Amino acid sequence: MQTPALPDLAHTAAKPMHWLATAAAMAGVVALAGLLQPRTATATATAPEQRTTAQHAPAPAPDPAGVEFPLECGGAGTTVGKKASGDLDGDGRPETVAVVHCAAGSGTPPGGIYVLTRGSGAAPRVVATLVDPADRKTVGDFAVRDGVISATLLGYSSLDVPRCCPDQEEQASWRWKGQAFVRTSGDLARSV
Repeated sequence: MQTPALPDLAHTAAKPMHWLATAAAMAGVVALAGLLQPRTATATATAPEQRTTAQHAPAPAPDPAGVEFPLECGGAGTTVGKKASGDLDGDGRPETVAVVHCAAGSGTPPGGIYVLTRGSGAAPRVVATLVDPADRKTVGDFAVRDGVISATLLGYSSLDVPRCCPDQEEQASWRWKGQAFVRTSGDLARSV
């Protein structure tokens, strides 16, 4: 038998004491790393800020479930297709914007865009109609960001266009100004 040119390495014949020493060293490194962590940032509110927060906990956004929408569906019922919330009028309470259409079994029923609010303790209610279903538009993309409601409205150039396939598209957005929602932009209807 030939003897190896290299001596036995210490880790090839580790004893339990070696593993205990390694575990203790690792525990020490972890503990030291925990002590060297930066402090967690904290903010302390002044007394008036603390009272305001305690008195006015954020109210939840109105839920469109169970709201009576001004939409005539002939007994078919309504469907909330999309919804988004945000503080649209700057009063510190969120409003909900809902895209609602009749619960049709097929086709592309026209929809409406409604703004819901809730008074203190009251049930949600519709306070504005931004798109009336009578305009015969359907709503494509839809968002609420930074107090602006934006939507892509799809429509038809004539009665000859099949109701499955809108051929016009319009970009629209609304913002609260004073006492009402004002349409702040919108391209003229164009063919898709």
